[in-house]
Amino acid sequence: MESCFSTTISSSSSSSSSPFSIFSIQGSSSNVGRKFSKSCMHPQLLSCQLPKPFLQLNGRPKYRLNQRRSAYLSSATYKDPISAEKQGWDLGRIFKTLYFFNGPPSPAKIVEFIIEKLSGSSPEESEKKMGTSDYVLVVGATGGVGRRVVNNLRKKGLPVKALVRNEEKARKMLGPDIELIVGDITKESTLVAQYFKGVKKVINAASVIIGPKEGDTPDRAKYSQGVKFFEPEIKGDSPEMVEYIGMKNLINAVKESVGLRTGKLLFGFEDQLSKELDWGALDDVVMGGVSESTFQIDRTGGEGGKPTGLFKGIVSTANNGGFTSIRTKNFSSPVDLKAYDGFELRLKGDGRRYKLIVRTSTDWDTVGYTASFDTIGGRWQSIRLPFSSLRPVFRAQTVSDAPPFNPSNVVSFQLMFSKFEYDGKLNPTFVEGPFELPLSTIKAYIKDPITPRFVHVSSAGVTRPDRPGIDLSKQPPAVRLNKELDFVLTFKLKGEDLIRESGIPYTIVRPCALTEEPAGADLVFDQGDNITGKISREEIALICIAALESPYACDKTFEVKSVVPFSEPFTVDPENPPPEKDYNIYFQTLKDGITGKESLEQSAIAV
Repeated sequence: MESCFSTTISSSSSSSSSPFSIFSIQGSSSNVGRKFSKSCMHPQLLSCQLPKPFLQLNGRPKYRLNQRRSAYLSSATYKDPISAEKQGWDLGRIFKTLYFFNGPPSPAKIVEFIIEKLSGSSPEESEKKMGTSDYVLVVGATGGVGRRVVNNLRKKGLPVKALVRNEEKARKMLGPDIELIVGDITKESTLVAQYFKGVKKVINAASVIIGPKEGDTPDRAKYSQGVKFFEPEIKGDSPEMVEYIGMKNLINAVKESVGLRTGKLLFGFEDQLSKELDWGALDDVVMGGVSESTFQIDRTGGEGGKPTGLFKGIVSTANNGGFTSIRTKNFSSPVDLKAYDGFELRLKGDGRRYKLIVRTSTDWDTVGYTASFDTIGGRWQSIRLPFSSLRPVFRAQTVSDAPPFNPSNVVSFQLMFSKFEYDGKLNPTFVEGPFELPLSTIKAYIKDPITPRFVHVSSAGVTRPDRPGIDLSKQPPAVRLNKELDFVLTFKLKGEDLIRESGIPYTIVRPCALTEEPAGADLVFDQGDNITGKISREEIALICIAALESPYACDKTFEVKSVVPFSEPFTVDPENPPPEKDYNIYFQTLKDGITGKESLEQSAIAV
């Protein structure tokens, strides 16, 4: 915020705001802090009641900042500055505003503040020191595909976390320096949300274990040959637990971290979702002005008669004022938006320029990350404000050495209409008088082009066991033995459907029979779940990593095999290795909405 109103009143709210720097409003170009004298600190002011409703918060009446409205603030729209006799500060409104955001005075808060300032660094300094990484989480990291994914990600220098059940096994296989999350996707209680902090993308190579009934060698040589060479059975957890329930648990654990294609609703009303926040008016009264604003919920004033928030008021430059704003109380816990790229506001414009101010510190008098935006009069519009456009502002001045905006620690929002911009500039659309800004939503969004955030290794054949007219004798063992293997392919398909329905940008890779052969053979990508053949585990690992960066792979499901038949082993000459593939060439051939379930649905309609 931009001008400072300081006092020795303390705050007892959970916001940890400073008891000495209470107001810093991004509305004034003044850098001069105003202070109360001791004569202002009358006990009756400190213990005053809050009698009259002043605004609606979430549709509920709260307290009116100032029931009395000055005579010169009529309902007309003013194009020229309003002149009036200068008035004294409205201390009642000031203290009621303070009370709403910071709670009653608390001596304990003053002591806590002093200790914090004497013993630790400021929130801004802490943010500068804080390192952040966008991790790729590999699930099933000790399996045949998973460990190859980990190794290739590390070769690329990408930060990796591995979700494993057995820490000792993982250390021996993946090395002592790998970051591990010890958990089990079949046990929801082991997937603690805090473990996934910083995870931006996921490659899931976890799968039910199928092994020979007669047992295997210590290095799983029979398994490596492929299911067609032994009589298989399920080992360990059932397909339902791993492929379906485990998928459900994993999606729930990572959804907040990796983000949703449609964005994250932070405030407002959208379809069947609603998210309301405690907004309060924070106007130029704190620097002596007389402007007033409110925020309320209009249950029928939005698009199509739906609910919307409504920021409205009267702004005046009298008493050196010139801004109104609404600000949320600090959130009960910070919101992590690292999966997203910016804020999107859905509002009905009035042709004026407003500001969105976002804070990453619970302190009251601190840097606000700010973006101005213009509106179109009388039209509902979506305003996108990239995180990169948010400038650090403190008391109307850009803070050049402030840390960059940290989207993983958002603690409050503020919406402002002001005469002032930044660094001495003025708002070119500012007009005194009444204004109204309907605001239906604030969301976080993922910028285009969207790339997959969740790559899942499934299996070719998942739609075939129940497909009418299929010749099972020509199908792989897993298709022929689906029922005997506890419906493994049926539950793999159910797990795929959970991903498709989750809202997370995804890619589903369906390999044909997996081999220990090296990568490098020519490939066939197909859709509709019809092909059979073999494919290298190393190749699948490379495909998964490439999919993470390709918009062409986003929300696609496909099968893949090499052109080399089963009867021919594939080898690579170390002296003349094949060139690295550009997997985008393959991804570009893929189409939306093809899963192989189409034939099942058509047969159901025919019946």
